[in-house]
Amino acid sequence: MATKHEQILDYIESVPIGNKISVRSIAKALNVSEGTAYRAIKTAETQGLVTTIERVGTMRIEQRLKGKIENLTFREILKAIDGEIYGGTNGLDKLLDKFVIGAMTLEAMVRYITPKSLMIIGNREDAQELALRSGAAVLITGGFSATQAITKLADELALPVLGTTYDTFTVAAMINRVLTDQLIKKEIIVVGDIFQPLAKTDYLLNTQTVHDYIALTKHSDHSRFPVVNKQMRLLGVVSGKDVLNRSDKTPIEKIMTKDPMVVRKNNSAASAGHLMTWNSLELMPVVDNKLQLEGVISRKDVMETMQMAPRQPQVTDTFYDQMMGSLQVLKNELPNVATLAPESMGFEFVVEPQLVNSLGTVAFGVLSEVVVDSCQRLLNERFKQNAIIEQMDLHYLKLIQLESHLLIQPQILDKGRRFAKLDVSVYANHVLCAKAIVNCQLLERK
Repeated sequence: MATKHEQILDYIESVPIGNKISVRSIAKALNVSEGTAYRAIKTAETQGLVTTIERVGTMRIEQRLKGKIENLTFREILKAIDGEIYGGTNGLDKLLDKFVIGAMTLEAMVRYITPKSLMIIGNREDAQELALRSGAAVLITGGFSATQAITKLADELALPVLGTTYDTFTVAAMINRVLTDQLIKKEIIVVGDIFQPLAKTDYLLNTQTVHDYIALTKHSDHSRFPVVNKQMRLLGVVSGKDVLNRSDKTPIEKIMTKDPMVVRKNNSAASAGHLMTWNSLELMPVVDNKLQLEGVISRKDVMETMQMAPRQPQVTDTFYDQMMGSLQVLKNELPNVATLAPESMGFEFVVEPQLVNSLGTVAFGVLSEVVVDSCQRLLNERFKQNAIIEQMDLHYLKLIQLESHLLIQPQILDKGRRFAKLDVSVYANHVLCAKAIVNCQLLERK
């Protein structure tokens, strides 16, 4: 039998998109407490079922599933192509799945047109009508306008008919760039992907006592908990060292750590892990912009996710991926270069045309990334550890020209359980051209 929490989530999912919901209305409709209804609404918000709009309230919205093109609507396409809207304005905020170029007969088009797609086509009224009746929006290229009949049909079906002065090839390239940007964003793991939502979070009220803290630790895996008021606003955190030698009747509010470090759901998991490692925190509260508690994130979850991230399938390449694809482990030792030490590795890199500045020499940012990546690979290969770069002091001694063959040689200067310092030498055509000192934090790889 489903729990009350699950029943409320099912109820919220059944509410028509665009309708308002509230704690009081759900509590009355399902005969549950307002506290239970509130926690379920917060869970629904993390799942993308509802959103809270200031001065409006909580609204049921279309769920944006992970793996789809996130946050890409026809309105975003309209902005990207600098176009205009002819009809179907009410459908601008609908999500887009794909686009289709209508360079085919009507009979062939039927196979490719699907709901939530965008048909890119010229002034072919019959094809425009077919797309709309098949559930697809229309983008008319070449500066052509839409007829009154098409505009009326678009308004009836709430499907946008857009227009642009660009030709089909140009506008398809522009939309493809937008899709690529969205896919890259989707690959970046954020706190919202891995945090524990409020429904699964253990927390304490500021009015509770040390006795309540001890009781909570007995059935929890953690000894650090967020402290909130009745409105679920984060006030602080409390841990084992705060309650040490305290009376059971001591209020949590008097011993908690105020103004704790927090993260938000849109922060990257890497940045959260950096904060937690640097400050030796096992748990951090996740809050919204009004400091309302939304859940917690643990260092264990972050570290496990960061270990898995490099093994995730790549949907598309960033400039960084393209650049680092040229960095290869040195197979043959180059002449006139010192023999590599046991705690060192050599890497080869070729300066390609897209990696240079206006002078035809390697861009400083590119050289920095090459140095950083070589250090991370050394620590990963030789010590089975991942690293977060803390500081780098890079000296560009001589200009490195286009098509130069580089040897990058990182070497360990000092290494502890959680840190490492490396010395990096960069040779171009057997001549020392750059030196760097790199400090980094170490993450154990399981």
